[in-house]
Amino acid sequence: MRILVLGFTGYLGAHVAERLRALPGALVLGGGRSPAADLDVDLARVRPEHLAKALAAAAPDAVVNCAGATGGDPVAMAEVNTRGPAVLCAALREAAPAARLVHLGSAAEYGPGAPGTRVTESAATRPVGSYGATKLAGTVAVTTSGLDAVVLRVGNPVGTGAPPTSLPGRIAALLREAGPGPEAVLRLGDLSAHRDFVDVRDVARAAVLAATAPHPLPPVLNISGGRAVPVRDLVRGLTALAGFRGRIEESTASSPARSARVSWQCSDITAAVEGLGWRPAHTLDDALTALWEGRRTS
Repeated sequence: MRILVLGFTGYLGAHVAERLRALPGALVLGGGRSPAADLDVDLARVRPEHLAKALAAAAPDAVVNCAGATGGDPVAMAEVNTRGPAVLCAALREAAPAARLVHLGSAAEYGPGAPGTRVTESAATRPVGSYGATKLAGTVAVTTSGLDAVVLRVGNPVGTGAPPTSLPGRIAALLREAGPGPEAVLRLGDLSAHRDFVDVRDVARAAVLAATAPHPLPPVLNISGGRAVPVRDLVRGLTALAGFRGRIEESTASSPARSARVSWQCSDITAAVEGLGWRPAHTLDDALTALWEGRRTS
C-alpha cells in the first residue's frame, strides 16, 4: 500500500508517518517542503495542476494530510489550512480519485462548548478565531469534495514534540526555562478552562486506522480523550514531572483571547469507536510523561 503523508516532518505528521512505516507492506512517502521529502509540495503555494502531476507520479492508495498552521498571520493560516485542503482535493480528483484522503481537522472548529456536554460531529460549528475558522473551511473543502475522504477532528494533542505554540508545549518550555529552584516563578494566564486532551500517539493510530480502513467512513470523526480536563491539572502534572518547586502566578490579563471565549471543550468519541474501532490507549499522565521526557514510543 502506497501512503503519502503531507506535513510528515511536523508535530502530528512525524508521529503519523512513524506509525505508518511500521505497517507490513506499506510504502510511506513524505510530502512537504523538507529536503527529505519524496514530494516537494507546499500546499499554500502549489497550483492544482502541478500537484496533480506529482500525485499521478506518486500513485498513492491513501493520502494523510497533516499539514497545517496553528498560529501566526491569519492570511498565512488561511493559505495552509483552507487553500491547502481545497487544492489537494482538486488535485486528487484529477490524479488519484480512488485514493482515501484522511485530513486532520481540529476541535477548535466547534468553538465554545456547554459545560458538562460532549459535542458530537453533528454539532454546530462556531469557531471564535482565525485558526478554528480556517480549519473549518478546510474541513468543508474535504467533506464536499466527492472523494473517499474523512476528517479527523482532533482535540488538544499532547506528547513528544509538542511545539511551543501549543499549550502543553508552551508550559513545558516555560518549566525548562524556569528550572526547579524554589525561587523560580511560572507566570501563566487563567488556568480555569477545560480542554479535551489526547495523546499524540493515539491521534497517529487513528490516522492509520482511517487510512487503511476497508470500508467507507463518516465524513467527520472526533479524535480526542473524550473528557474535559481543567488546564490547571495539566499544569500540575507537568510541574510534578519537572520537579518544579517555585511558585505559579496566574493572571487573567495574560490569557489568550481564545481561552477566555472557549472555557469548555469536550468531544464525543462514540462515532470513532464505532467506525474505526478506535479509542484512546494512553492517559493524560502518559502523554505528559512522554512530552517531558521527549520520548516517542508506541
